[in-house]
Amino acid sequence: MDALSILIPSIAQASPAAPGPARAFGPLDWAALGLYFLILIAASAWYSRRKSTTTADYFLAARSMPVWAVAVSILATALSAATFLGVPEQAYMGDLTYLSTNLGGLLAIIVVALCFIPAFYKQGVTSIYELLGTRFGLPAQRAASLTFMLGRTLATGARLYMAAIPMALIIFGDDDPAHITIGVAVLSLVGIIYTLIGGIRTVIWTDVIQTAIFLLAITGVIAMLLWRIPASPDQIVHALSHPPATDANPDPPSKLRLFNLSGDPAQAFSLPAVLIGFTLIGLGSYGTDHEITQKMLTCKSALKGSWSAFLGILVGVPAVALFLITGLLLNIYYTRPDVMGAAAPAYAPEAGSRSLLTFILREMPPGMSGVMIAGLFAAALSSLNAMSSTLIADFYRPLVKSRSERHYLAAGRAAVVLWGIILGAVACLCITWHQASKQTLIDFALSVMTFAYAGLIAAFLTAIFTKRGSNTSVIAALITGFLVVLMFQPWSWGPFWGWFTELNPAWTATPDIADGFRLGELRLAYPWHLTIGVIVALGVCVLGKRRTPQP
Repeated sequence: MDALSILIPSIAQASPAAPGPARAFGPLDWAALGLYFLILIAASAWYSRRKSTTTADYFLAARSMPVWAVAVSILATALSAATFLGVPEQAYMGDLTYLSTNLGGLLAIIVVALCFIPAFYKQGVTSIYELLGTRFGLPAQRAASLTFMLGRTLATGARLYMAAIPMALIIFGDDDPAHITIGVAVLSLVGIIYTLIGGIRTVIWTDVIQTAIFLLAITGVIAMLLWRIPASPDQIVHALSHPPATDANPDPPSKLRLFNLSGDPAQAFSLPAVLIGFTLIGLGSYGTDHEITQKMLTCKSALKGSWSAFLGILVGVPAVALFLITGLLLNIYYTRPDVMGAAAPAYAPEAGSRSLLTFILREMPPGMSGVMIAGLFAAALSSLNAMSSTLIADFYRPLVKSRSERHYLAAGRAAVVLWGIILGAVACLCITWHQASKQTLIDFALSVMTFAYAGLIAAFLTAIFTKRGSNTSVIAALITGFLVVLMFQPWSWGPFWGWFTELNPAWTATPDIADGFRLGELRLAYPWHLTIGVIVALGVCVLGKRRTPQP
């Protein structure tokens, strides 16, 4: 379904006030951006002509959505502002190995389609955490739901924040925190409005429209880059296959490398991390994250819900490839004067995180910049419906019983507004949070949810594949998974081992003392954080004994 540390200072230097030729956001750009918002609101009104009268209709669209539309909506949820900005950065600074992470996603979706989705349909759930309630008890259900809401609040708030930065640049010409806050407020308001109008049905259909805009935008960037680069496709491929050597890297690998066979645990996209860590990330995204699984539950049957998941991830492969190709072409455009010659731009960004926005705001013709920024906003407006449905199904309805469907529907709409405000607040907090992060955008977007996924994966694996577990062990597993992932964060791991080695000097170094490798400097990429977290949390979860079934 995944930071932002480099983005604010980066974009500030890439704004029109920076050196080099710049073009202001003109009337045609504003017209394109305004047309996007009008289309979004009009589509929401059109698809909400059928009024929701029950929570099942509002949260599950009465299980009437077509498979292809759900698949596109799943794709829209998996893609985000982090994809729009972070995936090109990954290729700009590295290679194509991020694309190999789809192998883990495909392995995960097989398990989800064969085991998780049928279990959800069999129980007839509105919130997937109701399955844990049936299996273990209401406390386990609520704890899992709360874990999801916490993790999703952080992840969605982060991508909302990312999209608000270019809005601040466009409107105010800078990245002042107050101006970013205004951008967050505008995007939050739009998300609340179109979610309120028609529930999950409206969200899915508007996701289809936004995905089309999203992909149109990035295709336009690729076309413009190919037109600007004075080289044939064969010459571009050769240049990417043979990047120039530097003092720091005298023998650089090809930027077209697809698989990273390294066993270095600090590399997030190595093949072992892809096959293990990203399979678990996919299991968390498609099997335990209600924002995505809720959309699968809007299909008529478990089989169709499974097909929507398969199609969503298959369509996602070429979509992600487009963003990686964009990053490679931006690398040629900005860093390869041997290829560009006299056509080399007068201004180049200092970091890959700025490359796409720099190109959009400086190089795209009038009108097209507006389409590009609309694509970025389309990637940021995620559904509030899923968080609302978990709040109502897992907390409000069990506490406030025997009320009419009209009452619960009104409560669900109020929850949408509440979550919109909370997400906006979290997005504003990210202004401070991102300054302490050292990750790329896409790494941050993927790693934030691992705090929640570690325990959730353990709980669902226990519920579906074993006869073990209890309320207490599920809650303990959720807490354990969070703490294990927390322990591996650089700002947590370093101080811990610094304190530990003061008490135990013998643990200061590994047996390979010649290299001076210290335990306090150990770095594991986030796929391994999740892997270890799931293993430990699963061990805790299965310690509980199955409760006696209640009538």
